[in-house]
Amino acid sequence: MVRVVILGQGYVASVFASGLEKIKAGKLEPYGVPLGDELPIKIRDIEIVGSYDVDASKVGKDLHEIVKTYDPEAPESLRGITVRKGIHLGSLRNLPIKATGLEDEMTLEEAVDHLVEEWKDLKAEVFVNVCTTEAFRPFESREELEKAIAGDDRERLTATQVYAYAIARYARETGGAALVNAIPTLIANDPAFVELARESNMVIFGDDGATGATPLTADVLSHLAQRNRYVLDIAQFNIGGNNDFLALTDRERNRSKEFTKSSVVKDLLGYDAPHYIKPTGFLEPLGDRKFIAMHIEYVSFNGARDEVVITGRINDSPALAGLLVDLTRLGKMALERKAFGTVYEVNAFYMKNPGPKDARNIPRIIAHEKVRSWAGLKPRWL
Repeated sequence: MVRVVILGQGYVASVFASGLEKIKAGKLEPYGVPLGDELPIKIRDIEIVGSYDVDASKVGKDLHEIVKTYDPEAPESLRGITVRKGIHLGSLRNLPIKATGLEDEMTLEEAVDHLVEEWKDLKAEVFVNVCTTEAFRPFESREELEKAIAGDDRERLTATQVYAYAIARYARETGGAALVNAIPTLIANDPAFVELARESNMVIFGDDGATGATPLTADVLSHLAQRNRYVLDIAQFNIGGNNDFLALTDRERNRSKEFTKSSVVKDLLGYDAPHYIKPTGFLEPLGDRKFIAMHIEYVSFNGARDEVVITGRINDSPALAGLLVDLTRLGKMALERKAFGTVYEVNAFYMKNPGPKDARNIPRIIAHEKVRSWAGLKPRWL
């Protein structure tokens, strides 16, 4: 059994919960789950035991009721889980949502204590962070992190950073826990959190789940690099209509996302080709089905100049939710192996910005084989 707690009960988390339960009930095939049911821990073994949010319209309601607003066919098995109050630290600013958080009624240290006690009651093992994209600064130093928590420094900390600190506390007191950080805030790439994780029996997967245009861009760049074609320039962008794209209209949040999306270029090519890779806009009628576009210009043999142009429409939230079905199970496997800190073999395939810090992006086909090997599965392509 994998006991999962969700942090941020928005579109991704609700699609994850709904799809997971439908697969467990035999109503869906596990399409979009990269490792399917090959892992020793099966999809049926995943159990959602807790959910947290800071949207005042969600806190205190039943998980089934929340998921039904995103999926009218929400499974009945989601009844009986109450969405609890989490931490926001301004993460919903400029969004048409009334925020309510534990920090509105207590200090951050008290909020951490409160969360740890709730998680002990839930017997949580794996935490999935799909909060709204944040504007953040990494800590680098564990001392700086602990000072910010002790000093109740709400301007310095983000919700994800406080959650990660609380999970480390929880892991130290209970023997272990894993955090899947599916948003751009640096946790697996922040030495302060990786050091804390190693000392606290905590596993970190991150940062920022690789879905949609980004892994596709990585695959195309790998193809060009393997054939020694020189890339002249890259343009890749996406426009969506969900709340995450609305949040990205904030310049600082967008910069966080741009950093994780752009990190593939130099890693895969060996040089930093001129590029524009970022989420560029919000258009509400698009909803969760984002528009993506990619243009890559390159030099081939005898100076020939070629171009690759790709456009598409991708359901944003299901693309990430399918990865979470794997990552929760891999998190439990990492705990069983005591692989505390962060696990590059997992991050390289599933994340845009794979931790630890300074780790390289590699071609996804190689990353796929690395994670299969780490999980004890037979090679698929090699």
